Amino acid sequence: MSHIELYDATLRDGMGGGGMSLTAEEKLRVVHALDALGVHLIEAGFPSSNPKELELFGLLEQESFVVSEIVAFGMTRRREVAAEADEGLRVLAESFAPACTLVGKSSLLHVEKVVRVSPEENLAMIADSIGFLVREGKRALFDAEHFFDGYELDRNYALETLRAAASAGAERVVLCDTNGGSLPTRVKQVVEEVRAALPDTPLGIHVHDDSGCAVANTLVAVEAGATQVQGTINGIGERTGNANLVTIIADLQLKMGHEILAGERLARLTETAHLVDELLNRTPNAAQPFVGKHAFAHKAGLHAAGIRADVSTFEHTDPEFVGNSRDILISELAGRGTVVEKAQEAGIALDDAAATRTVERVKELEHQGFQFEAADGSFELLMRKESGDYEPLFRLESWRVLVEKREDGKVETEATIKIWAPPGPDGERYVRTAEGNGPVNALDRALRDAIGETHPHLRDIDLVNFKVRILDENKGTGAVTRVLIDASDGQRVWGSIGVSENVIEASWDALVDSLEFGVQVRSPVS
Repeated sequence: MSHIELYDATLRDGMGGGGMSLTAEEKLRVVHALDALGVHLIEAGFPSSNPKELELFGLLEQESFVVSEIVAFGMTRRREVAAEADEGLRVLAESFAPACTLVGKSSLLHVEKVVRVSPEENLAMIADSIGFLVREGKRALFDAEHFFDGYELDRNYALETLRAAASAGAERVVLCDTNGGSLPTRVKQVVEEVRAALPDTPLGIHVHDDSGCAVANTLVAVEAGATQVQGTINGIGERTGNANLVTIIADLQLKMGHEILAGERLARLTETAHLVDELLNRTPNAAQPFVGKHAFAHKAGLHAAGIRADVSTFEHTDPEFVGNSRDILISELAGRGTVVEKAQEAGIALDDAAATRTVERVKELEHQGFQFEAADGSFELLMRKESGDYEPLFRLESWRVLVEKREDGKVETEATIKIWAPPGPDGERYVRTAEGNGPVNALDRALRDAIGETHPHLRDIDLVNFKVRILDENKGTGAVTRVLIDASDGQRVWGSIGVSENVIEASWDALVDSLEFGVQVRSPVS
């Protein structure tokens, strides 16, 4: 089995995607995460394209890495300019990066209409540029831009661009499906033909996902002889994105038998994927293969029962291999066995009758618009209610929220709650008023003020996310609203839910569940 080299382009090509932006310090964090994962080559970008890139290369020069080598990216020399006199190539030569990737044209269409030089001059630009960097002591790679389209247009000329780079000293030529329109059968055929035409030249593959085939195209290219795969973490990139390096790594190692990463490094795959999303302020794709939150989640009763009998019934690999975990989702599709399993995980004694009631209650509530997949806190409280192991924090008498917008543009929000705590006959009546930056914040402050002394763990609970969704938008402002709240006490994050035609009532219900779960179920942070 041939050695496969991993080449990450997240920091350069990945940033071409809409809304993608990282600071130099954030990019440095990504580089260290990729090094810990075991990526061989990390393309950091153009060393002098903008002040941010200059800052990044300055930071990288001061760092050391265990596995990864930094790659500087650039273009072949300008037309009618000697390589030694080309400013961009000089910057690459003077960079600390030991390797440089140059992009050059391999399609006659682009040579004639974009670069506007003769085919012979384009070949000279490629050879001169690669040769210059090699003489300067750099490892040089050549990205054959638009190679697959160029190969369709003029097979011989596309191959000549590869030969020009290889003869000048390029250690590898990379076949690029820049427009992302190629399909796997064609990619495999072309790579096989290139492999036969250039048997002594190592090949790489760099594809985009415009036809939805980037991962598949990469894998078949490896089958056909490519020994370097290029991609980005989570497949970010221009238009529809680049090949998803996360999925490619898992497929190559777990499905195709290539020993690319040691087991402990492969287990970093999920955390690496999520780190990049967090730094980009993106919600991780729950359905992403291998690393998504739902990649190994089971919802239907039959599936959950199968997993309990033998995980291989509905799982293609062990989630722990990639640092993920198995989950059984609660919904109207869940059976009694799933509920019992969830209760056992939570330490709740749920007999058959209580489990049946819980299942029926879930079905009833989901018909109303509840969804417990992301509201594990609310679901655990529901199980406790059905088991008899539940006592509310308080009994509600009433709450009221006032929102006033003034002439000066300021908005004032005030909430008043009236509760009895504890809820039994010996409870004390609390009336509290608080201001906030919105209705939920004001209600939260008033409630904490009322019961904070008797439940000091409230000070450890923070609301970390708040999401609102309209369930029947055809009803306009009268639609039913679902509110999901994520809360954390520093040890764990849990979700709670509320559903109502009144968004503030839905928010109140979700808020109460989040605090009740945090206070009654989770012990305080030590």
